[in-house]
Amino acid sequence: MAWQNPWYDPQKAHHTPEGFRNPEVELRKEGDLKRWRKERKAQGLPFPPAHGYDEFIQQWWQRADLSGNDDAVWWLGHACLLLRTAGKYTLIDPALSERASPVSFYGPKRKTPAALNIADLPSLDCVLISHNHYDHLDRPTIKKILHRFPQVQFVVPLGLKPWFDKRGAKQVTQLDWWESTQAAGLTLHAVPARHWSMRTLKDRNRSLWCGWVIKNTALSFWFTGDSGYSENLLAVPRNLGPFNLAALPVGAYAPTWFMRGQHMDPTQAVSLHRDLGQPLTIPIHWGVFELADESLDEPPRVLAAAMRAAGLDDICFSAWKIGAKITLNNIN
Repeated sequence: MAWQNPWYDPQKAHHTPEGFRNPEVELRKEGDLKRWRKERKAQGLPFPPAHGYDEFIQQWWQRADLSGNDDAVWWLGHACLLLRTAGKYTLIDPALSERASPVSFYGPKRKTPAALNIADLPSLDCVLISHNHYDHLDRPTIKKILHRFPQVQFVVPLGLKPWFDKRGAKQVTQLDWWESTQAAGLTLHAVPARHWSMRTLKDRNRSLWCGWVIKNTALSFWFTGDSGYSENLLAVPRNLGPFNLAALPVGAYAPTWFMRGQHMDPTQAVSLHRDLGQPLTIPIHWGVFELADESLDEPPRVLAAAMRAAGLDDICFSAWKIGAKITLNNIN
């Protein structure tokens, strides 16, 4: 018997009886994946950073320093962020293993070290997951979290709760787009993103993908997760803005003919940043894994050029070092 979506709601356009979908038109065509793989192999892509991986690490990486007790946000590389608010810690998309892969010996390998280990955390109250791809939902990292913090609360998109239940998680809340919950003193809203989900050959789009809007009295933060650009994303600031902090993806965009429906490029991220009113914006989804054809050091350069071309102040949106921190009282 074919799998049927147990969360199917016929009143919601992103639901189907077989799983979930984007409201936007699907841009990929049959054979595109094979074409991309053939072209990147023929061209030897991606190329290493211009001055090599060691210099890239020296320029763009530092160990995360968790000292102090101020409210703060750390970018831990790729899409992983750590929030400290009122002494409570929240992790977003923690993928801290050596590979973004279902196995330890094959798949995209980490090119920069993890900025911290789960053992470094003094406590952990909440973990947010945007979707089930291996560079966002990392089983070894989740296993370490559950071992050290068995009472941690996971908040995940619709359809992912069974995955966490099987691994012994005791507190799991799953949300559909536009639903919300409370955790770690924060209000957490699941919001639309233009992406997809898959962990095996048999579960494509059987769980949802999302971004997160995170709020308390001082913080209004939009983490888009993985998303291609779409004007539909502007419904998020219309409904839940304004924001004083955002995290927008700027990597894994090349070639655009293949990636545009799932990952925005830096120019599109700049356009979205401008439409948000130019809050402090963290560029994410770059610097760790080589998932597409651009080199690891390309997104910061392209982002800086896009900001100049748009005539915008890059103080609000420029590349951070992996492991870097900013105190939240500095963004208001």
